[in-house]
Amino acid sequence: MTQAVEQLVAEGYLTLLPNRRPRVASDAALPAAPGPGRTAPAASPQLRSSAWGRKLAGLSWPPAAQEAQPRAFQAGMGDEREFPHAVWGRCLRLAASRVPRRSARGGNEACLQQALLAHLAARRGIRARPEQILLVPSAQAGLNLIARTMMDPGEVAWMESPGYGGAHAALMLAQARVIGVPLDPAGLVVANQLDAPRLIFVTPSHQYPTGRLMPVARRLALLAHAREVGAVVVEDDYDGDFHYDGRPVPALAGLDPDGTPLYVGTFSKAMSADIRVGYLVVPAALLPTFQLAQRHLGLFVPAAMQVALAEFIAGGDFLTHIRRMTRLYKARRDRLVQELAARAGSLAAEVPAGGMQLLARCDAVLDDVALCRALARRGVIARPLSGMFYHPNREQGLFLGFSAWNEEEIARGAATIGQVLAEFSAEMRRPPLHG
Repeated sequence: MTQAVEQLVAEGYLTLLPNRRPRVASDAALPAAPGPGRTAPAASPQLRSSAWGRKLAGLSWPPAAQEAQPRAFQAGMGDEREFPHAVWGRCLRLAASRVPRRSARGGNEACLQQALLAHLAARRGIRARPEQILLVPSAQAGLNLIARTMMDPGEVAWMESPGYGGAHAALMLAQARVIGVPLDPAGLVVANQLDAPRLIFVTPSHQYPTGRLMPVARRLALLAHAREVGAVVVEDDYDGDFHYDGRPVPALAGLDPDGTPLYVGTFSKAMSADIRVGYLVVPAALLPTFQLAQRHLGLFVPAAMQVALAEFIAGGDFLTHIRRMTRLYKARRDRLVQELAARAGSLAAEVPAGGMQLLARCDAVLDDVALCRALARRGVIARPLSGMFYHPNREQGLFLGFSAWNEEEIARGAATIGQVLAEFSAEMRRPPLHG
């Protein structure tokens, strides 16, 4: 009882004078509880969100949350059943004993910067200094950091159309004026008739969502145009570790002798979705600004995670895992293409040179949004192509991930797609009812 009285006195509900009984404080007031038939008061005007907060509700990114159990053919997922969890656990245990003291480190661990740069130099041709690599909580966090640091309201940004919704969201939230630039077979078309951009966002290794590989000639033309108009190029290499046909083309950051493109990557695709670590390779001239922006926005990765990743890379386990999964994912890509041809012949699959998903185009008269909803009801997840355009376009298609699903799951999912497509086709052929 004494503790309860002391607590009420401390909170201002009671007053307690020497040798006197506790009394209710004269200014004590309890919030009125709504009685029968009374509703809670409306939200106070000061709880209104900012224009930035209100803009979030109008964005189509991220895609609608899926249930806890992943289903074919969700995109952007690796097969975590094939991940070397025992090896990764050893790296985490080692990291727990090796994390340097706070006074001895900044937000980006030198051991991971050095290990990752060696990997990027060998695999993607990137030339930089280790300190130019910033570690962030996700690739999306990196895109938001870039948009916020590089764009002023009203400035023009180019991005591929169709293109990556996460980049579009980041640029829109930075109040950029986003222009969707159409593609040809070589990728984004450099168009002089469009307003000159301040920023150009591209996914040249495996264009999102078509999977097309931008050839070297188009890459050099893009870099030359960026220099001519004073634009910064942002290269998102979200799944560039997985390349199946021929040798991968060097990253834009490896083709530019001045090292001006901003390079964005992630570990969550190549390793596990639970490893929420992305990274940026920042041009040296912009490094002080980005380091300050990273600190002000608090976009840091726990030191133990960084040290574990450094051990995983430097010990050769990361490259071993990538090589193994490249063989596995190539077989799954080929199996999905074969199954779609056999069971859903009206779809035209674009076979990507690498990556973790593919685009299957369908007849323009189909509604791919309705088709994706029908597939979801039957246990198959796909994203509609029509929602990925940022210029007027009526193309339809399904965006399908193949990397996370074994051959049996791929066959079942493709069979479901074929069945649903047949139902849609029958519905389209059915004559309309007249009253």
